[in-house]
Amino acid sequence: MRFENKNILIVGASSGIGLDLVHTLNAEGANILAACRSRSPLWPESVKYLEMDVLDSTSALSSFMPEELYGLVYCVGNINLKPFGRISESDFIDDFKLNVVGAASSIQQSLKSLKNSSSASIVLISSVAARTGMAFHSSIAASKAAIEGLALSLAAELSSLQIRVNVVAPSLTDTPLASKLLNTPEKMEAAAKRHPLGKYGAAKDISAAIAFLLSAESNWITGQIIPVDGGLGNLKTTF
Repeated sequence: MRFENKNILIVGASSGIGLDLVHTLNAEGANILAACRSRSPLWPESVKYLEMDVLDSTSALSSFMPEELYGLVYCVGNINLKPFGRISESDFIDDFKLNVVGAASSIQQSLKSLKNSSSASIVLISSVAARTGMAFHSSIAASKAAIEGLALSLAAELSSLQIRVNVVAPSLTDTPLASKLLNTPEKMEAAAKRHPLGKYGAAKDISAAIAFLLSAESNWITGQIIPVDGGLGNLKTTF
């Protein structure tokens, strides 16, 4: 029970990686606070819920927070894939607001409770595309790279407060967000073949890495970008 009686906030917990993380942490005794646009019927009854859209405001988080917060995970994201010539200025702005501004403001609203914990952990979600050039990913890759920059700066600034900040950078993962990329057997096969390990990701692959970074088992890890990508980002297995 790594998280018994530990308060953990998940922003974006209603589906995909966030939903799997809810179940992972609940099974290990965590007190889960979920902030997202809608409540999931698949959550355990013990989840404390705040209806919130990060594109509107995160101000309600400050009064939603417990006195001490052991962990914060920002699982909000999108997959906006377009040829560069078709990406508008608003696409870049919207992707940045959702991925970066939303994360930063969520952390700001939760900072007092994180400081009150003797050892807190923040985990943000990037993408393999932030460091691996991929066609049609320019807007999402730019915002995810900004998340990594934000995390490194915060890890340095908050280290004296014993608040760790790390990033998980997945490749394509089988979640509702990626459903259009995996909605036929042909797409599923092609996606699996692109990864050196011969498979695309599952939500549990990512939530397991997040849970580790939240836990005391990783209490000497901060300022790191952890790829969970089937080897896609660093390995070339064909010639």
